[in-house]
Amino acid sequence: MREARIRPAAFTAVYSAAFLCAAAVLPLSLWANAAAARPLGVAARAGGMHGPMAGRSISSNPSRAAHAPRLGTRAARIATPRPGRHTGPSKRAPSTDTRRPSTDDGPTRPRPRPHPHGGGLVVVGPDLPVGVPHRPLRRTWLTGRAEEPEWHGRRGDGTNGPVRPPTRPVILPPPPGETRFVPDEVLLDMAAHGSRATLDAMARRHRLTRLEAHEFQLTGRRLFRLRINDGRSVPSVLRSLASDRRIVFAQPNYVYALQASAEPDHPSNAEAGIPEPGSGSDADAKAPQYAALKLRLAEAHALARGDNILVAVIDSGIDGAHPDLDGVIADRFDTLGIEERAHPHGTAMAGAIAARGKLVGVAPRVRILAVRAFGSSAPGAQGTTFHILKGLDWAHAKGARIVNMSFSGPSDPALRRSLAAARQKGLTLIAAAGNGGPKSPPLFPAADPNVIAVTATDSEDRVFAQANRGTHIAVAAPGVDILVPAPDNAYQVSSGTSVAAAHVSGVAALVLERNGGLHPDVVRKILTTTAHRPRANPVQRPDYGAGLADAYEALLLAARQSQAGASPRAPSR
Repeated sequence: MREARIRPAAFTAVYSAAFLCAAAVLPLSLWANAAAARPLGVAARAGGMHGPMAGRSISSNPSRAAHAPRLGTRAARIATPRPGRHTGPSKRAPSTDTRRPSTDDGPTRPRPRPHPHGGGLVVVGPDLPVGVPHRPLRRTWLTGRAEEPEWHGRRGDGTNGPVRPPTRPVILPPPPGETRFVPDEVLLDMAAHGSRATLDAMARRHRLTRLEAHEFQLTGRRLFRLRINDGRSVPSVLRSLASDRRIVFAQPNYVYALQASAEPDHPSNAEAGIPEPGSGSDADAKAPQYAALKLRLAEAHALARGDNILVAVIDSGIDGAHPDLDGVIADRFDTLGIEERAHPHGTAMAGAIAARGKLVGVAPRVRILAVRAFGSSAPGAQGTTFHILKGLDWAHAKGARIVNMSFSGPSDPALRRSLAAARQKGLTLIAAAGNGGPKSPPLFPAADPNVIAVTATDSEDRVFAQANRGTHIAVAAPGVDILVPAPDNAYQVSSGTSVAAAHVSGVAALVLERNGGLHPDVVRKILTTTAHRPRANPVQRPDYGAGLADAYEALLLAARQSQAGASPRAPSR
Protein backbone atom coordinates (compact mmCIF):
# COMPACT_ATOMS: atom_id res chain seq x y z
CA MET A 1 0.00 0.00 0.00
CA ARG A 2 1.28 3.43 -0.86
CA GLU A 3 1.56 5.68 2.15
CA ALA A 4 -0.21 9.00 1.82
CA ARG A 5 2.19 11.76 2.43
CA ILE A 6 1.42 15.44 2.93
CA ARG A 7 3.97 17.80 1.69
CA PRO A 8 5.26 20.44 4.14
CA ALA A 9 3.97 23.27 1.99
CA ALA A 10 0.43 21.89 2.06
CA PHE A 11 0.59 21.37 5.83
CA THR A 12 1.61 24.98 6.37
CA ALA A 13 -1.12 26.27 4.12
CA VAL A 14 -3.86 24.35 5.96
CA TYR A 15 -2.90 25.62 9.42
CA SER A 16 -2.41 29.17 8.17
CA ALA A 17 -5.92 29.17 6.78
CA ALA A 18 -7.34 27.88 10.05
CA PHE A 19 -5.52 30.56 12.04
CA LEU A 20 -6.78 33.31 9.74
CA CYS A 21 -10.37 32.07 10.10
CA ALA A 22 -10.12 32.07 13.88
CA ALA A 23 -8.63 35.56 13.89
CA ALA A 24 -11.53 36.79 11.78
CA VAL A 25 -14.30 35.08 13.78
CA LEU A 26 -13.09 36.08 17.29
CA PRO A 27 -13.52 39.89 16.93
CA LEU A 28 -16.96 39.31 15.37
CA SER A 29 -17.97 37.16 18.34
CA LEU A 30 -16.75 39.72 20.87
CA TRP A 31 -18.52 42.51 19.00
CA ALA A 32 -21.77 40.52 19.00
CA ASN A 33 -21.62 39.84 22.71
CA ALA A 34 -20.97 43.52 23.46
CA ALA A 35 -23.80 44.62 21.21
CA ALA A 36 -26.18 42.24 22.91
CA ALA A 37 -25.12 43.44 26.36
CA ARG A 38 -25.36 47.15 25.54
CA PRO A 39 -29.20 47.35 25.79
CA LEU A 40 -28.95 45.94 29.29
CA GLY A 41 -26.42 48.56 30.36
CA VAL A 42 -23.57 46.04 30.61
CA ALA A 43 -20.23 46.35 28.87
CA ALA A 44 -18.10 43.31 29.44
CA ARG A 45 -14.46 43.74 30.12
CA ALA A 46 -11.77 41.57 31.63
CA GLY A 47 -11.81 42.03 35.37
CA GLY A 48 -14.60 44.63 35.85
CA MET A 49 -17.85 46.33 34.75
CA HIS A 50 -18.66 49.80 33.55
CA GLY A 51 -21.82 51.71 32.77
CA PRO A 52 -25.18 51.95 34.52
CA MET A 53 -25.15 48.28 35.51
CA ALA A 54 -21.87 48.47 37.38
CA GLY A 55 -22.35 47.07 40.88
CA ARG A 56 -25.71 45.41 40.05
CA SER A 57 -26.88 41.86 39.40
CA ILE A 58 -28.69 41.09 36.16
CA SER A 59 -30.67 38.35 37.84
CA SER A 60 -32.33 40.88 40.15
CA ASN A 61 -34.55 41.90 37.20
CA PRO A 62 -36.38 39.01 35.52
CA SER A 63 -36.94 40.94 32.28
CA ARG A 64 -33.24 41.49 31.90
CA ALA A 65 -32.34 37.97 33.03
CA ALA A 66 -34.39 36.65 30.13
CA HIS A 67 -31.89 38.12 27.69
CA ALA A 68 -28.95 36.51 29.47
CA PRO A 69 -28.48 33.73 26.85
CA ARG A 70 -27.75 36.41 24.25
CA LEU A 71 -24.77 37.61 26.23
CA GLY A 72 -22.60 34.57 25.67
CA THR A 73 -20.96 32.26 28.14
CA ARG A 74 -19.27 34.86 30.33
CA ALA A 75 -22.34 37.06 30.71
CA ALA A 76 -24.49 34.01 31.43
CA ARG A 77 -22.33 33.22 34.40
CA ILE A 78 -22.97 36.76 35.65
CA ALA A 79 -26.71 36.33 35.34
CA THR A 80 -26.66 33.22 37.50
CA PRO A 81 -25.86 34.27 41.06
CA ARG A 82 -23.47 32.16 43.05
CA PRO A 83 -24.58 30.82 46.43
CA GLY A 84 -24.09 33.37 49.18
CA ARG A 85 -23.60 36.30 46.84
CA HIS A 86 -25.80 39.36 47.24
CA THR A 87 -28.30 39.50 44.40
CA GLY A 88 -30.25 42.60 45.31
CA PRO A 89 -29.66 46.09 43.96
CA SER A 90 -26.81 47.99 45.56
CA LYS A 91 -26.50 51.75 45.97
CA ARG A 92 -22.81 51.62 46.76
CA ALA A 93 -20.31 52.79 44.21
CA PRO A 94 -17.60 50.37 43.05
CA SER A 95 -14.85 50.05 45.62
CA THR A 96 -11.56 51.83 45.20
CA ASP A 97 -9.88 49.34 47.49
CA THR A 98 -6.44 48.56 46.10
CA ARG A 99 -5.84 45.38 48.05
CA ARG A 100 -5.14 42.34 45.91
CA PRO A 101 -8.19 40.13 45.22
CA SER A 102 -8.25 36.40 45.67
CA THR A 103 -7.52 34.32 42.58
CA ASP A 104 -8.51 30.88 41.34
CA ASP A 105 -5.17 29.58 42.53
CA GLY A 106 -5.95 30.57 46.13
CA PRO A 107 -6.71 33.67 48.19
CA THR A 108 -3.99 36.15 48.91
CA ARG A 109 -3.46 37.29 52.52
CA PRO A 110 -5.27 40.61 53.05
CA ARG A 111 -3.63 43.63 54.55
CA PRO A 112 -5.92 44.41 57.52
CA ARG A 113 -6.95 47.94 58.27
CA PRO A 114 -5.33 49.42 61.39
CA HIS A 115 -7.62 49.43 64.41
CA PRO A 116 -8.72 53.03 65.21
CA HIS A 117 -7.58 52.63 68.82
CA GLY A 118 -4.28 50.98 68.07
CA GLY A 119 -5.48 47.40 68.49
CA GLY A 120 -2.92 44.80 69.37
CA LEU A 121 -2.02 41.19 68.73
CA VAL A 122 -3.23 38.04 70.36
CA VAL A 123 -0.17 36.37 71.82
CA VAL A 124 -0.13 32.62 72.40
CA GLY A 125 3.60 32.21 72.88
CA PRO A 126 6.76 34.25 73.23
CA ASP A 127 6.80 35.46 69.62
CA LEU A 128 3.81 33.95 67.85
CA PRO A 129 0.96 36.35 67.06
CA VAL A 130 -2.21 34.58 66.02
CA GLY A 131 -4.84 36.38 64.04
CA VAL A 132 -5.85 34.95 60.70
CA PRO A 133 -8.75 35.92 58.46
CA HIS A 134 -11.77 33.72 59.06
CA ARG A 135 -12.66 33.98 55.39
CA PRO A 136 -10.49 35.27 52.56
CA LEU A 137 -10.88 38.60 50.88
CA ARG A 138 -13.06 38.18 47.77
CA ARG A 139 -13.56 40.73 45.06
CA THR A 140 -16.07 40.20 42.24
CA TRP A 141 -15.45 41.70 38.83
CA LEU A 142 -19.15 42.50 38.59
CA THR A 143 -19.46 44.71 41.68
CA GLY A 144 -15.83 45.69 42.18
CA ARG A 145 -16.37 45.42 45.93
CA ALA A 146 -14.22 43.51 48.37
CA GLU A 147 -15.58 41.69 51.37
CA GLU A 148 -13.83 42.56 54.64
CA PRO A 149 -12.36 39.49 56.37
CA GLU A 150 -13.21 38.61 59.92
CA TRP A 151 -10.07 38.13 61.97
CA HIS A 152 -10.35 35.10 64.23
CA GLY A 153 -7.86 33.70 66.67
CA ARG A 154 -7.21 32.87 70.31
CA ARG A 155 -8.19 35.73 72.61
CA GLY A 156 -6.72 36.75 75.93
CA ASP A 157 -9.23 34.62 77.88
CA GLY A 158 -8.18 31.47 76.01
CA THR A 159 -11.29 31.25 73.80
CA ASN A 160 -11.43 31.46 70.04
CA GLY A 161 -13.36 34.20 68.31
CA PRO A 162 -13.11 37.58 66.59
CA VAL A 163 -9.97 39.49 67.51
CA ARG A 164 -8.52 42.83 66.55
CA PRO A 165 -6.22 42.60 63.51
CA PRO A 166 -2.50 42.83 64.21
CA THR A 167 -0.91 46.24 63.92
CA ARG A 168 2.49 47.66 64.56
CA PRO A 169 3.14 49.11 68.02
CA VAL A 170 2.29 52.77 68.54
CA ILE A 171 5.49 54.28 69.91
CA LEU A 172 5.11 57.82 71.24
CA PRO A 173 8.53 59.31 72.07
CA PRO A 174 8.79 62.72 73.73
CA PRO A 175 8.83 65.70 71.36
CA PRO A 176 12.23 67.22 70.59
CA GLY A 177 13.42 69.33 73.51
CA GLU A 178 10.89 67.87 75.97
CA THR A 179 12.55 66.82 79.23
CA ARG A 180 9.61 66.71 81.66
CA PHE A 181 9.55 62.95 82.13
CA VAL A 182 11.05 60.36 84.45
CA PRO A 183 14.51 59.72 82.95
CA ASP A 184 14.63 55.98 83.69
CA GLU A 185 11.01 54.82 83.19
CA VAL A 186 8.65 53.99 80.33
CA LEU A 187 4.96 53.12 80.19
CA LEU A 188 3.56 50.49 77.84
CA ASP A 189 0.47 48.44 77.10
CA MET A 190 0.85 44.76 76.23
CA ALA A 191 -1.24 43.09 73.54
CA ALA A 192 -4.32 41.12 74.59
CA HIS A 193 -3.46 41.45 78.27
CA GLY A 194 -0.47 39.14 77.99
CA SER A 195 0.51 36.99 80.94
CA ARG A 196 3.05 38.02 83.54
CA ALA A 197 5.54 35.50 82.13
CA THR A 198 5.18 37.06 78.68
CA LEU A 199 5.72 40.53 80.10
CA ASP A 200 8.77 39.47 82.11
CA ALA A 201 10.28 37.78 79.06
CA MET A 202 9.73 40.92 77.01
CA ALA A 203 11.22 43.07 79.78
CA ARG A 204 14.36 40.92 80.01
CA ARG A 205 14.79 41.07 76.27
CA HIS A 206 14.72 44.88 76.33
CA ARG A 207 16.68 45.16 79.61
CA LEU A 208 13.76 46.54 81.62
CA THR A 209 12.35 45.79 85.06
CA ARG A 210 8.62 45.73 85.78
CA LEU A 211 7.72 48.13 88.60
CA GLU A 212 3.94 48.33 88.56
CA ALA A 213 0.83 47.33 86.60
CA HIS A 214 -2.71 48.68 86.77
CA GLU A 215 -6.02 47.86 85.09
CA PHE A 216 -7.79 51.08 84.05
CA GLN A 217 -11.58 50.92 83.92
CA LEU A 218 -11.91 54.22 82.09
CA THR A 219 -10.00 53.10 79.00
CA GLY A 220 -10.13 49.33 79.33
CA ARG A 221 -6.35 49.07 79.18
CA ARG A 222 -3.67 47.65 81.43
CA LEU A 223 -0.59 49.84 81.72
CA PHE A 224 2.81 48.74 82.91
CA ARG A 225 5.47 50.95 84.43
CA LEU A 226 8.98 49.70 83.76
CA ARG A 227 12.43 50.88 84.81
CA ILE A 228 15.37 51.16 82.42
CA ASN A 229 18.23 49.17 83.92
CA ASP A 230 21.31 50.23 81.99
CA GLY A 231 21.22 54.02 81.75
CA ARG A 232 19.86 54.23 78.22
CA SER A 233 17.74 57.27 77.39
CA VAL A 234 13.96 57.04 77.21
CA PRO A 235 13.79 57.88 73.45
CA SER A 236 16.31 55.15 72.59
CA VAL A 237 14.42 52.55 74.62
CA LEU A 238 11.16 53.51 72.96
CA ARG A 239 12.76 53.13 69.54
CA SER A 240 13.95 49.65 70.46
CA LEU A 241 10.38 48.68 71.46
CA ALA A 242 9.02 49.54 68.00
CA SER A 243 9.97 46.11 66.63
CA ASP A 244 8.15 44.14 69.33
CA ARG A 245 4.64 43.35 68.15
CA ARG A 246 3.58 42.21 71.62
CA ILE A 247 3.41 45.90 72.57
CA VAL A 248 0.36 47.98 71.71
CA PHE A 249 1.84 51.36 72.60
CA ALA A 250 4.63 52.87 74.67
CA GLN A 251 5.46 56.36 75.90
CA PRO A 252 7.42 58.23 78.61
CA ASN A 253 6.17 58.63 82.16
CA TYR A 254 5.69 62.40 82.11
CA VAL A 255 6.14 64.66 85.14
CA TYR A 256 3.65 67.31 86.34
CA ALA A 257 3.98 70.09 88.90
CA LEU A 258 1.47 71.75 91.23
CA GLN A 259 0.52 75.30 90.30
CA ALA A 260 0.91 77.72 93.22
CA SER A 261 3.17 80.71 93.70
CA ALA A 262 5.75 80.78 96.45
CA GLU A 263 3.98 82.12 99.51
CA PRO A 264 4.67 81.65 103.26
CA ASP A 265 3.60 78.09 104.05
CA HIS A 266 2.37 78.65 107.60
CA PRO A 267 1.76 82.27 108.56
CA SER A 268 0.34 82.82 112.00
CA ASN A 269 -3.38 83.21 112.44
CA ALA A 270 -2.88 86.87 113.29
CA GLU A 271 -0.93 87.41 110.04
CA ALA A 272 -3.66 85.63 108.12
CA GLY A 273 -6.42 87.69 109.75
CA ILE A 274 -7.93 84.75 111.66
CA PRO A 275 -8.95 85.39 115.28
CA GLU A 276 -7.07 83.23 117.79
CA PRO A 277 -9.10 80.97 120.09
CA GLY A 278 -9.99 82.72 123.34
CA SER A 279 -9.12 86.15 122.01
CA GLY A 280 -12.59 87.48 122.69
CA SER A 281 -13.55 87.58 119.04
CA ASP A 282 -16.80 86.10 117.87
CA ALA A 283 -16.23 82.36 117.48
CA ASP A 284 -18.39 82.31 114.40
CA ALA A 285 -16.69 85.25 112.76
CA LYS A 286 -15.68 84.53 109.20
CA ALA A 287 -12.46 85.92 107.75
CA PRO A 288 -13.03 88.53 105.05
CA GLN A 289 -12.60 87.03 101.59
CA TYR A 290 -12.94 89.09 98.43
CA ALA A 291 -13.42 85.87 96.46
CA ALA A 292 -16.83 85.39 98.06
CA LEU A 293 -17.91 88.83 96.85
CA LYS A 294 -16.58 88.30 93.33
CA LEU A 295 -18.29 84.93 92.98
CA ARG A 296 -21.52 86.18 94.64
CA LEU A 297 -21.51 83.32 97.11
CA ALA A 298 -23.96 84.91 99.57
CA GLU A 299 -26.71 84.82 96.94
CA ALA A 300 -25.61 81.46 95.56
CA HIS A 301 -25.60 79.73 98.96
CA ALA A 302 -29.23 80.67 99.41
CA LEU A 303 -29.94 78.34 96.46
CA ALA A 304 -27.33 75.57 96.79
CA ARG A 305 -24.32 74.62 98.88
CA GLY A 306 -23.14 71.51 97.03
CA ASP A 307 -24.93 68.92 99.15
CA ASN A 308 -23.27 65.49 98.77
CA ILE A 309 -21.67 66.24 95.40
CA LEU A 310 -18.45 64.21 95.15
CA VAL A 311 -15.45 66.28 94.06
CA ALA A 312 -12.18 64.47 93.46
CA VAL A 313 -9.06 66.53 94.22
CA ILE A 314 -6.00 65.01 92.52
CA ASP A 315 -3.23 66.75 94.40
CA SER A 316 -0.79 66.36 97.27
CA GLY A 317 -1.80 65.17 100.74
CA ILE A 318 -4.78 66.89 102.43
CA ASP A 319 -4.93 67.55 106.15
CA GLY A 320 -8.40 66.22 106.92
CA ALA A 321 -7.91 66.96 110.62
CA HIS A 322 -7.97 70.72 110.03
CA PRO A 323 -10.99 72.32 111.79
CA ASP A 324 -12.14 73.93 108.56
CA LEU A 325 -12.13 70.53 106.81
CA ASP A 326 -13.84 68.55 109.54
CA GLY A 327 -16.08 65.93 107.92
CA VAL A 328 -15.22 67.04 104.38
CA ILE A 329 -13.18 64.01 103.27
CA ALA A 330 -15.42 61.20 101.98
CA ASP A 331 -12.61 58.81 101.00
CA ARG A 332 -8.89 58.73 100.30
CA PHE A 333 -6.60 57.09 97.76
CA ASP A 334 -2.82 57.18 97.88
CA THR A 335 -1.35 56.41 94.46
CA LEU A 336 2.23 56.72 95.73
CA GLY A 337 2.10 54.08 98.43
CA ILE A 338 4.45 55.88 100.80
CA GLU A 339 3.77 57.64 104.08
CA GLU A 340 4.13 61.43 103.99
CA ARG A 341 2.69 64.27 105.99
CA ALA A 342 -0.09 66.49 104.69
CA HIS A 343 0.97 69.11 102.18
CA PRO A 344 0.03 72.83 102.03
CA HIS A 345 -1.09 72.71 98.39
CA GLY A 346 -3.58 69.86 98.68
CA THR A 347 -4.94 71.25 101.95
CA ALA A 348 -5.38 74.67 100.35
CA MET A 349 -7.29 73.31 97.34
CA ALA A 350 -9.66 71.30 99.55
CA GLY A 351 -10.28 74.41 101.68
CA ALA A 352 -11.00 76.66 98.71
CA ILE A 353 -13.64 74.21 97.56
CA ALA A 354 -15.23 73.01 100.79
CA ALA A 355 -14.03 74.87 103.91
CA ARG A 356 -16.79 75.00 106.54
CA GLY A 357 -15.22 76.58 109.62
CA LYS A 358 -13.68 80.01 110.06
CA LEU A 359 -13.28 80.02 106.30
CA VAL A 360 -16.15 79.27 103.95
CA GLY A 361 -15.47 77.45 100.70
CA VAL A 362 -17.40 77.89 97.47
CA ALA A 363 -19.36 74.67 98.08
CA PRO A 364 -19.16 73.93 101.84
CA ARG A 365 -21.44 70.86 101.73
CA VAL A 366 -19.58 68.84 99.09
CA ARG A 367 -17.69 65.64 99.89
CA ILE A 368 -14.03 65.47 98.86
CA LEU A 369 -12.40 62.40 97.34
CA ALA A 370 -8.78 62.99 98.32
CA VAL A 371 -6.34 61.57 95.74
CA ARG A 372 -2.66 61.89 96.62
CA ALA A 373 -0.73 61.73 93.34
CA PHE A 374 1.96 64.31 94.20
CA GLY A 375 4.66 63.62 96.74
CA SER A 376 5.76 66.37 99.08
CA SER A 377 9.36 65.12 99.17
CA ALA A 378 10.01 65.88 95.49
CA PRO A 379 10.97 69.46 94.55
CA GLY A 380 7.78 71.40 93.90
CA ALA A 381 5.60 68.39 94.79
CA GLN A 382 5.74 66.52 91.48
CA GLY A 383 3.52 63.78 90.13
CA THR A 384 3.73 61.45 87.13
CA THR A 385 1.44 60.23 84.37
CA PHE A 386 1.00 56.81 85.94
CA HIS A 387 -0.03 58.10 89.36
CA ILE A 388 -2.40 60.73 87.93
CA LEU A 389 -4.08 58.09 85.74
CA LYS A 390 -4.54 55.83 88.76
CA GLY A 391 -6.15 58.68 90.69
CA LEU A 392 -8.48 59.61 87.84
CA ASP A 393 -9.55 56.00 87.39
CA TRP A 394 -10.22 55.62 91.13
CA ALA A 395 -12.25 58.84 91.22
CA HIS A 396 -14.46 57.56 88.41
CA ALA A 397 -14.96 54.23 90.17
CA LYS A 398 -16.01 56.09 93.36
CA GLY A 399 -18.65 58.10 91.54
CA ALA A 400 -16.98 61.52 91.38
CA ARG A 401 -18.90 64.15 89.44
CA ILE A 402 -16.10 66.74 89.34
CA VAL A 403 -12.33 66.33 89.16
CA ASN A 404 -10.13 69.25 90.24
CA MET A 405 -6.63 69.20 88.72
CA SER A 406 -4.54 72.10 89.99
CA PHE A 407 -1.36 70.98 88.26
CA SER A 408 0.20 71.32 84.83
CA GLY A 409 2.77 69.75 82.57
CA PRO A 410 3.40 68.48 79.02
CA SER A 411 1.00 67.01 76.51
CA ASP A 412 0.50 63.36 77.35
CA PRO A 413 -1.18 60.81 75.02
CA ALA A 414 -2.15 58.42 77.82
CA LEU A 415 -3.63 61.20 79.96
CA ARG A 416 -5.43 62.62 76.95
CA ARG A 417 -7.10 59.26 76.31
CA SER A 418 -8.24 58.95 79.92
CA LEU A 419 -9.56 62.52 80.04
CA ALA A 420 -11.66 61.91 76.93
CA ALA A 421 -13.09 58.72 78.46
CA ALA A 422 -13.81 60.49 81.76
CA ARG A 423 -15.73 63.28 80.07
CA GLN A 424 -17.76 60.78 78.04
CA LYS A 425 -18.73 59.06 81.29
CA GLY A 426 -20.02 62.29 82.83
CA LEU A 427 -17.06 63.65 84.84
CA THR A 428 -16.64 67.43 84.75
CA LEU A 429 -12.89 68.08 84.48
CA ILE A 430 -11.47 71.38 85.72
CA ALA A 431 -7.78 72.33 85.65
CA ALA A 432 -5.48 75.26 86.38
CA ALA A 433 -4.28 77.09 83.28
CA GLY A 434 -0.75 77.18 84.68
CA ASN A 435 1.68 79.74 86.10
CA GLY A 436 4.15 79.75 83.22
CA GLY A 437 3.65 83.40 82.30
CA PRO A 438 2.19 85.17 79.25
CA LYS A 439 4.75 83.69 76.83
CA SER A 440 4.47 80.10 78.02
CA PRO A 441 3.10 77.50 75.60
CA PRO A 442 -0.20 75.89 76.61
CA LEU A 443 0.11 73.54 79.56
CA PHE A 444 -1.81 70.35 80.13
CA PRO A 445 -4.27 69.06 81.18
CA ALA A 446 -5.83 72.55 81.02
CA ALA A 447 -5.21 72.82 77.25
CA ASP A 448 -6.99 69.51 76.61
CA PRO A 449 -10.36 70.06 74.86
CA ASN A 450 -12.12 67.82 77.40
CA VAL A 451 -11.07 70.06 80.31
CA ILE A 452 -12.35 73.43 81.58
CA ALA A 453 -9.25 75.65 81.88
CA VAL A 454 -9.29 78.34 84.57
CA THR A 455 -7.07 81.40 85.02
CA ALA A 456 -6.70 83.64 88.09
CA THR A 457 -7.59 87.27 88.80
CA ASP A 458 -6.96 89.60 91.75
CA SER A 459 -9.25 91.83 93.78
CA GLU A 460 -9.19 94.41 90.97
CA ASP A 461 -10.14 91.85 88.32
CA ARG A 462 -6.66 91.90 86.78
CA VAL A 463 -5.19 88.67 85.47
CA PHE A 464 -2.55 87.07 87.66
CA ALA A 465 0.79 88.21 86.25
CA GLN A 466 2.28 84.69 86.11
CA ALA A 467 -0.78 83.03 84.58
CA ASN A 468 -0.68 81.35 81.19
CA ARG A 469 -2.57 82.94 78.33
CA GLY A 470 -4.37 81.31 75.44
CA THR A 471 -7.67 80.78 73.66
CA HIS A 472 -8.16 77.45 75.45
CA ILE A 473 -8.93 79.28 78.73
CA ALA A 474 -12.64 78.98 79.53
CA VAL A 475 -13.22 81.25 82.57
CA ALA A 476 -11.41 83.22 85.26
CA ALA A 477 -11.86 83.20 89.04
CA PRO A 478 -10.26 84.87 92.08
CA GLY A 479 -6.79 83.44 92.62
CA VAL A 480 -4.47 86.11 94.07
CA ASP A 481 -3.88 86.46 97.82
CA ILE A 482 -6.54 83.94 98.77
CA LEU A 483 -6.81 82.90 102.41
CA VAL A 484 -6.93 79.10 102.68
CA PRO A 485 -6.28 76.39 105.29
CA ALA A 486 -2.80 74.97 105.89
CA PRO A 487 -1.66 71.80 107.70
CA ASP A 488 -1.40 71.69 111.46
CA ASN A 489 -4.49 73.87 112.07
CA ALA A 490 -2.86 76.87 110.39
CA TYR A 491 -3.78 79.14 107.50
CA GLN A 492 -1.92 80.47 104.49
CA VAL A 493 -2.23 82.99 101.70
CA SER A 494 -2.13 81.39 98.25
CA SER A 495 -1.85 82.85 94.75
CA GLY A 496 -2.02 81.16 91.38
CA THR A 497 -4.27 79.48 88.90
CA SER A 498 -4.50 76.45 91.24
CA VAL A 499 -6.78 78.11 93.76
CA ALA A 500 -8.77 79.73 90.94
CA ALA A 501 -9.45 76.26 89.48
CA ALA A 502 -10.57 75.08 92.93
CA HIS A 503 -13.05 77.96 93.11
CA VAL A 504 -14.55 77.02 89.74
CA SER A 505 -14.77 73.38 90.84
CA GLY A 506 -16.86 74.60 93.76
CA VAL A 507 -19.14 76.57 91.41
CA ALA A 508 -19.59 73.48 89.25
CA ALA A 509 -20.60 71.52 92.38
CA LEU A 510 -23.28 74.11 93.15
CA VAL A 511 -24.58 73.83 89.59
CA LEU A 512 -24.74 70.03 89.76
CA GLU A 513 -26.64 70.14 93.04
CA ARG A 514 -29.19 72.38 91.37
CA ASN A 515 -29.42 70.18 88.27
CA GLY A 516 -27.72 66.83 88.80
CA GLY A 517 -28.27 65.49 85.30
CA LEU A 518 -26.14 67.98 83.44
CA HIS A 519 -23.52 66.68 81.03
CA PRO A 520 -19.99 68.13 81.41
CA ASP A 521 -20.43 70.02 78.14
CA VAL A 522 -23.55 71.70 79.52
CA VAL A 523 -21.73 72.59 82.75
CA ARG A 524 -19.02 74.26 80.67
CA LYS A 525 -21.66 76.14 78.68
CA ILE A 526 -23.36 77.38 81.84
CA LEU A 527 -20.06 78.60 83.32
CA THR A 528 -19.00 80.44 80.18
CA THR A 529 -22.45 81.84 79.38
CA THR A 530 -22.97 83.36 82.84
CA ALA A 531 -19.41 84.70 83.23
CA HIS A 532 -19.17 88.49 83.09
CA ARG A 533 -16.49 90.70 81.61
CA PRO A 534 -13.92 92.05 84.06
CA ARG A 535 -13.90 95.75 84.83
CA ALA A 536 -10.14 96.05 84.29
CA ASN A 537 -10.15 95.00 80.63
CA PRO A 538 -13.43 93.82 79.13
CA VAL A 539 -12.01 92.76 75.73
CA GLN A 540 -8.96 90.57 76.36
CA ARG A 541 -10.52 87.17 75.76
CA PRO A 542 -7.23 85.19 75.58
CA ASP A 543 -6.47 86.40 79.13
CA TYR A 544 -9.88 85.90 80.80
CA GLY A 545 -11.66 83.36 78.60
CA ALA A 546 -15.39 84.05 78.70
CA GLY A 547 -14.94 86.28 81.77
CA LEU A 548 -15.18 86.03 85.56
CA ALA A 549 -17.21 83.13 86.94
CA ASP A 550 -20.51 84.05 88.61
CA ALA A 551 -21.90 81.35 90.89
CA TYR A 552 -25.29 82.96 91.38
CA GLU A 553 -26.03 83.50 87.67
CA ALA A 554 -24.80 79.96 86.93
CA LEU A 555 -27.30 78.55 89.43
CA LEU A 556 -30.15 80.56 87.94
CA LEU A 557 -29.39 79.26 84.45
CA ALA A 558 -29.05 75.68 85.70
CA ALA A 559 -32.44 75.97 87.43
CA ARG A 560 -34.07 77.27 84.25
CA GLN A 561 -32.67 74.37 82.24
CA SER A 562 -33.86 71.94 84.88
CA GLN A 563 -37.39 73.32 84.69
CA ALA A 564 -37.32 73.24 80.90
CA GLY A 565 -36.17 69.62 80.98
CA ALA A 566 -34.06 70.13 77.89
CA SER A 567 -30.61 69.63 79.29
CA PRO A 568 -28.79 66.44 78.31
CA ARG A 569 -28.24 64.08 81.17
CA ALA A 570 -24.96 62.55 82.23
CA PRO A 571 -24.26 59.21 80.53
CA SER A 572 -24.43 56.03 82.54
CA ARG A 573 -21.24 54.67 84.01
